Amino acid sequence: MNYEKLFDTSISNNSIESYKGDGKKVMGTVCCHVPEEIIHAAGMLPVRIRATDCKDSSEGETWMSSLSCSYARSCLQYLLDGTYDLDGVISSDGCIMASRIFDNWHYIDPSKDKNYLQQIGAPRLLGDLNIEYYKDELFDMKEGLEKYGDLQITDDKLKSSIDLYNKTRSLIRELYELRKADSPVVSGVDVLKIILSATSLPKEEFNDLLESFLKDAKNRKPITNSRVRLMVIGSALDDPEYMKVIEDTGALVVTDALCYGSRYLWEPVEVKAEDVMGSIAESYLTRSVCPRMLDGHDEMHSFIFDMIKEYKVDGVIFQKMQNCECWGGEGVYLNKLMEDANIPMLSVEREQLMANAGQLAIRVEAFVEMIEKEN
Repeated sequence: MNYEKLFDTSISNNSIESYKGDGKKVMGTVCCHVPEEIIHAAGMLPVRIRATDCKDSSEGETWMSSLSCSYARSCLQYLLDGTYDLDGVISSDGCIMASRIFDNWHYIDPSKDKNYLQQIGAPRLLGDLNIEYYKDELFDMKEGLEKYGDLQITDDKLKSSIDLYNKTRSLIRELYELRKADSPVVSGVDVLKIILSATSLPKEEFNDLLESFLKDAKNRKPITNSRVRLMVIGSALDDPEYMKVIEDTGALVVTDALCYGSRYLWEPVEVKAEDVMGSIAESYLTRSVCPRMLDGHDEMHSFIFDMIKEYKVDGVIFQKMQNCECWGGEGVYLNKLMEDANIPMLSVEREQLMANAGQLAIRVEAFVEMIEKEN
């Protein structure tokens, strides 16, 4: 079977073009609290807006200052220059910069009279009242899509979409299970590319491809020459080249806590038949994604340390996008936690444009050598 699509990280891929060619709608999503299941249940294709391979965000910087994060500017750049061909954008206020992508595009979009544009609010604290608020936001999203598409999103359609996405989650976890081996058959670059493709492909197609890939994985050549096993955590990372620079040092990235990684689709949605939308709201709000949840730091730290143990991690790379609101202060906590646990951690700042690949390679090489000496 040809797995080219499974490793295709391009923004405008053939599957999206084919979907639109059939007269169907494609909705871009910004950040992690826009449930794709609702869009799918509307018969539309949800596509996570990202900035992979953006080389110039100068037009985006015209609207978002240089003090905003370059990932957000690059996402806006792709909307501005037509790299994305979308019928609408739905955003959550996952972070300040995610909101700025939407605010600017809502103002700029030359087709906003016919496109669907909406931002939903996701509370930063957990609790019954917060979940109810978020649930109401999701109902607003559902009703807006119904009106825009002149259709009805029934509970049965939502349940069907949840089943499909839960299968995606199960398959992604199977993919990560391969990384636990002493000599895995997939690299960090491989897995990042697969997750990036998942953000753009129809899940029906992605599931078939990944399921077949997992069956064939035993025929792949194991990676036997890695020097150390690393985990990558931190800001949104959608550039396989960044992961390649790390692994070109001889290190192997065996797991992550990234929103284009294990934090994309992992925890299944547990459906309560009497409250399907409430089930989605509870699942999306309570899962540990990033430091945006003010009372979710302990859960996020537990997830990271469980990963370190399960995947036999030798060291952690904490990469933070410059001017990243959510991860900006998290390094203070993480440095202390890793030091107390005697786990080596390398902290690096980066921009979306891979301009410092040489510097990154030198720092990772030194980090790997330090781990080797300590072991």
